[in-house]
Amino acid sequence: MAEFIVTFRETLEAALIVGILYTYLVKSERMELAPRLWNGVAAAVVGSLIVALLFQVLAGGFSGRWEKIFEGVVMILAAGVLSTMIIWMARNKNISADLEGKAQSALASDSRAGFGLFLLAFVAVFREGVETVLFLYGVMSNQGGLSFAASLAGGLTAMAIGYAIFVQGKRLPLKTFFNVSSVLLILFAAGLVAHGIHEFHEAGLLPYGQPIWDVNPALRPDGTYPMFHDKGTLGALAKGLFGWNGDPSLPEVLAWLLSVTGIGLLWRRASL
Repeated sequence: MAEFIVTFRETLEAALIVGILYTYLVKSERMELAPRLWNGVAAAVVGSLIVALLFQVLAGGFSGRWEKIFEGVVMILAAGVLSTMIIWMARNKNISADLEGKAQSALASDSRAGFGLFLLAFVAVFREGVETVLFLYGVMSNQGGLSFAASLAGGLTAMAIGYAIFVQGKRLPLKTFFNVSSVLLILFAAGLVAHGIHEFHEAGLLPYGQPIWDVNPALRPDGTYPMFHDKGTLGALAKGLFGWNGDPSLPEVLAWLLSVTGIGLLWRRASL
C-alpha cells in the first residue's frame, strides 16, 4: 500500500506537469516541438533509473552499524523532502499558470525553443523520479522489502488518470485527492522519521531504554502472528504506511508525534 501511494502520487504529479506542457503546445500551435517534450520525459525516466541503480550500489556498500546509520539518515532525509513536496504542492495552487509561463519563456526564442522545452520537461519529471527513488528506499528499509507490483500499479494508475484528464477531457476532484493523499503522506513521513530514530537505536547512536508498549509477543500456537504484531495482519500494513512499531522507544513516539504535528501545521497553513 505504501509503495502504491508513493508511486501513484509522484507519477500523477509528473503526468499533470507533462499534460500541462503538452496542452500548451496544442494551444500555441507548436506541435512540431512535441517530440522534444517526449524526449525530455524519456531522458528523465532513464536518469531516474540510473539514480536508482547508483543509490542501490551505494547502499549495498554499507554493512553492520554503518548500514543502520545510512538507512536512518536516508529515512529522515526522505521525510524532509516529502514534507517539502507536500507543502510546496499546497502553496502552489496556480501551478498550471506557472508552468505555462515557463513554457512561454522557453519557446520565446525559436533557436532554443526545442532545447528549452526539453530541459523544462526533463527537470520537472526527473525531480519526481529522484523523489520516488528516495521514498521507495525508505519504504524498503522500513518494511524489509519492496513490492514491485504495487509500485508499478501505482504508476500505471496515475498515468491512466493523467491521460483521462488531458486527452479524454474528464475532470476529477483533484483538490480532494491531493488533500487526502497529503494527509496520508504526512503520516508516512512521520513514520519515516520514527523508523530513522529506530535505526539510530540499533546503530547505538541513541539509547533505547524501555519500550513505551510491547504488542510483539511470541507466535500464536498455530504459528501465526497476532494482528498488531509488526508482522501481523494490521501491524504489517500500519508499519509500511505509518511507521508502526510494536515495541517503540520514547524517542520514536515523540519523533512521530512532533513530525505529524509540525508537518500538519505547515501544510494546513500553506493550504489556506
